[in-house]
Amino acid sequence: MATQPAPTRYETSIDRVGLAIGAGGAMGGAIGVLLMVFAGTRDVGALLVGLAIGSLMTALSITALAALPWALLHAAGRRGPIAAAILGAAIGFVLFLGGQTYGYGMFAMPEMDARTLLYRWASGFLTSLVMAAMAAGIAAVMWRVAYRKVG
Repeated sequence: MATQPAPTRYETSIDRVGLAIGAGGAMGGAIGVLLMVFAGTRDVGALLVGLAIGSLMTALSITALAALPWALLHAAGRRGPIAAAILGAAIGFVLFLGGQTYGYGMFAMPEMDARTLLYRWASGFLTSLVMAAMAAGIAAVMWRVAYRKVG
C-alpha cells in the first residue's frame, strides 16, 4: 500500500510578517505610481510622494483588512500560497467593487447615474476583477516573504 506524503507545513515569524507587510505596501505604492504615470504625471517629486503615500496607505489597508482573516486561515492550517492569493483577491474584489458602486448602492448617487446603473455595476465588476488579480499578486508575494517550509 502506498502511503500519502505528509502535507507541507509553513511557518512564519513576526519579523517576516513585518517584512511581508512592507513588501505588500511597496508593491501597492508602485502600482499607484504606475497609475499616476499613465495619468500623465511626470514630476519626479510628485511620483515620490505618491509612492510614499501609496505604500503607507496600502500597508495600513493590508493590516486593517487582511490581518484577522489571515490569522484565522493561519490558525486553521491554511497557510499556503493559494490561500493567500484567494484571500487577497477576495478582499481586493469586494473593496474595489464597493468603491465603484456607491458602497453597493447604500450611499446616495447622482440622479443621472440611476439611468446607467447596470453599466456602472458591469464596469465595476470587470474593473474589480483586474484589481483582484493585482491584490492576489501582492498577497502571493507577501506570502513568499513571510513563510518558509518546515521539514
